Amino acid sequence: MTASSGSASKRRRLSRFNPLHLAGWLFADMLLVLALVSLGDRADPLAAQSAAKPKPSPSTTASASPSPSPTPTGPRSLELKPVKIRVQAAAGDRSAMVAQVREATERYGGRQAALVLTFGESPETSQGQAYAGEINKALKKARPDMFGESVERPFWQGSPTSGSAALEIYFYTR
Repeated sequence: MTASSGSASKRRRLSRFNPLHLAGWLFADMLLVLALVSLGDRADPLAAQSAAKPKPSPSTTASASPSPSPTPTGPRSLELKPVKIRVQAAAGDRSAMVAQVREATERYGGRQAALVLTFGESPETSQGQAYAGEINKALKKARPDMFGESVERPFWQGSPTSGSAALEIYFYTR
């Protein structure tokens, strides 16, 4: 290899680098920073609720009428701890799925779900996700007031058997 061919090869490699290739990554990084700043800027609705509750003062008399509790203001938020339930029914048996969902969520009546993660158990990935999708359709039939506007995501959970699903339900804060 001659000196002139070595430097020509080097120039070709350097000429392939184009700073415009980095523009997409820069845009993605800036978007991530903006998302983090906007998330960090939101107030905690649970902390605002506890701060807004009136504290009894020592000069309060028994004849004083209690003030109405303040209504929460601002956007709703998700509860951090999910409600976990389990459904076991044969694939395609929608009535059994609906009945089990109704029974498992009965004590949470009046609440509204925001996000539901459904893990369909099966040895095969596609079968597990399909089963989780069936369960998600049964949710809206079982409790349309609770799951009417929720977001459901079907996932697969490896298992030697099929016909069951584990659900994690994230409700809105009250």
